Amino acid sequence: MRAIAAPALALFYRPAMSIAAPAPVPPSRHLARIFSVGRLVTMVCAALPIGVVIGLESQTPTRIWLVRVLITGLVALVAYGVAEQWPARLPRWLGRWVFQLLLLAAAMPLGGLAAYWITVGGNPQFGANPLRISGLAQLSLSGIFFGVWIALVALVRNREALAHEQALAFERERATLARQATDARLRLLQAQVQPHFLFNTLANVQALVDTGSPQASRVLGSLIAYLRAAVPRLDEHGSTVAREVDLVRAYLDLMQMRMPDRLQYSVSVEPDALPLACPPTTLLTLVENAVRHGIDPAEQGGRIDVVVQLWAGRCRLRVSDTGVGLRNSDAPADRPAGLGTGLTTLNERLRLAFDGQAQLRLSGRGERGELGTEAEVEFPATFPSTRAAA
Repeated sequence: MRAIAAPALALFYRPAMSIAAPAPVPPSRHLARIFSVGRLVTMVCAALPIGVVIGLESQTPTRIWLVRVLITGLVALVAYGVAEQWPARLPRWLGRWVFQLLLLAAAMPLGGLAAYWITVGGNPQFGANPLRISGLAQLSLSGIFFGVWIALVALVRNREALAHEQALAFERERATLARQATDARLRLLQAQVQPHFLFNTLANVQALVDTGSPQASRVLGSLIAYLRAAVPRLDEHGSTVAREVDLVRAYLDLMQMRMPDRLQYSVSVEPDALPLACPPTTLLTLVENAVRHGIDPAEQGGRIDVVVQLWAGRCRLRVSDTGVGLRNSDAPADRPAGLGTGLTTLNERLRLAFDGQAQLRLSGRGERGELGTEAEVEFPATFPSTRAAA
């Protein structure tokens, strides 16, 4: 019996992992819980065999013993249920489960007395009938033995169910906190994109002014108009491919105005891809990287081709240029030499926005990457209403 009792009792003696007592419930719900179908069925299933066994060894009819055992079990069931909520506070040294077992054990003799009083139609007169004293003792001891073990099993199951509910609540809270941390990190990355883009654009204007180009005033006017349209979108948490394409066209128009003889470009977009969700400035980052690290360093300039396609339920953004190409093929894949933090930040934003289902690839064109660079972003084709854009 020690081998059976040890695992069950060990559940209630965990000092570091104690489970809080159930929260108080309204009296109506508490009463319904005491007389729930599951508890009544368990009580009846345990009482019937006990009544049959005692009845076979007694001169009293078995049906009478069945009634006595059921009455005793019902009284014990009420005592066990009452001890779940009453009293509201117990001494620190007395656990709720111990109090329930003690009250259940104390209720067995009282239930036996009530059962005899009902079945004999009044005072049982135990002093005048020693057989009734023996029957009451047998009824009480059997009820205590089997009732305590049934209650222990019920307590273990209740504690396991409560622990499972708390584990689910902790997991939901952890997931909520993880989403909040991801959102905060994503906003930080987007905040880094805004000054990065603005500083690069202003550096281009400064270079134009320093060279005394007659186009400086015209370019500056175009830049002001562009920034008025582009800057408010940098703070947004979601965008679409259509809006990204509009930004890219405006940016390339501005860059071509700055270097008309050194930059040619084309933009090809599948119409079905325009309404798809896309993290803000994704396409703009690829194009800006091609201008800054591909076309600008090239003596003869070059061409930039922007292609947006749908393929197998995914959206693919490809930006290729005929600039200087990748100058260091041994650079780390997540941050190629000379490309700065733009693509690294974009890669992290895509990972957070699409839960790791997006890809950013960078490769050189030609056998040694000397014919230009191709950057490609691929992510699930979803609509803003079905995914919270990052």
